Amino acid sequence: MFHLAALLSTRGEFTPTTAHQVNVEGMIRMLEFAQKEGESHGRPVTFLYPSSIAAYGMPDLATKARAGRVSEDLWNVPTTMYGCNKLYCEHLGRYYSRHYKQLAAETLSGKVDFRSVRFPGLISGVTVPSGGTSDYAPEMLHAAAQGQPYACFVRPDTRIPFMAMPDGVDALVRLAAAPSASLTRTVYNVGAFNPSADEVRARVVSAFPGADISFAPHLKRQQIVDSWPADVDDTAARRDWGFAPRYDEARAFSEYLMPTIRERYR
Repeated sequence: MFHLAALLSTRGEFTPTTAHQVNVEGMIRMLEFAQKEGESHGRPVTFLYPSSIAAYGMPDLATKARAGRVSEDLWNVPTTMYGCNKLYCEHLGRYYSRHYKQLAAETLSGKVDFRSVRFPGLISGVTVPSGGTSDYAPEMLHAAAQGQPYACFVRPDTRIPFMAMPDGVDALVRLAAAPSASLTRTVYNVGAFNPSADEVRARVVSAFPGADISFAPHLKRQQIVDSWPADVDDTAARRDWGFAPRYDEARAFSEYLMPTIRERYR
């Protein structure tokens, strides 16, 4: 099972109750379904869940700078409803996988094989951005390709990890196929590159010389992005199930994003 539905971070801050209903109540219904299927068929149901860097919460920029590449178990104090939802759902998945109804006479845990990828910002050349707080990078690209001006809502020096969408899809598929004996965690960081917002702008302007991209930081959205790590440590994913992104920053823009987006808006 791949449970990909979610209400994203920006919209979640305007409708936190709805975000909880979609992100948490929807998740527990899917876990219950997986549990019952596992009991019925007598074998674990592999359950793939996309978590997010929103599960992190760095207290200030100085701490963020000192922290460098952050591992899965540090700074798990999110500041958004979306981040709270994602972190709680990671714990729900671990509970269903390892501790479900642990006081029951019959052992019922182990019917859900929960596996989660904690994604950085995902950049797609196909899907239009739809409400993520990391969407300033893809929004630059799509606006430039359409010849529209764009005012970026974070500072030029803002830095968080990103990944090209094909590598995100591949990460879920690879983790789903990994032997359970090789997995040492239920939640894994993945990352690929971490340009500053100004470095993203430079690549976009290089590809679309007439692009009108400026910076108009939105204080509250900036605070959210500042609470996320500048980079993540994905050592466990690379070791346990062979995670290896095909697209570094240069390849992501030159071989995937620019050609795909140009074709979209021809």
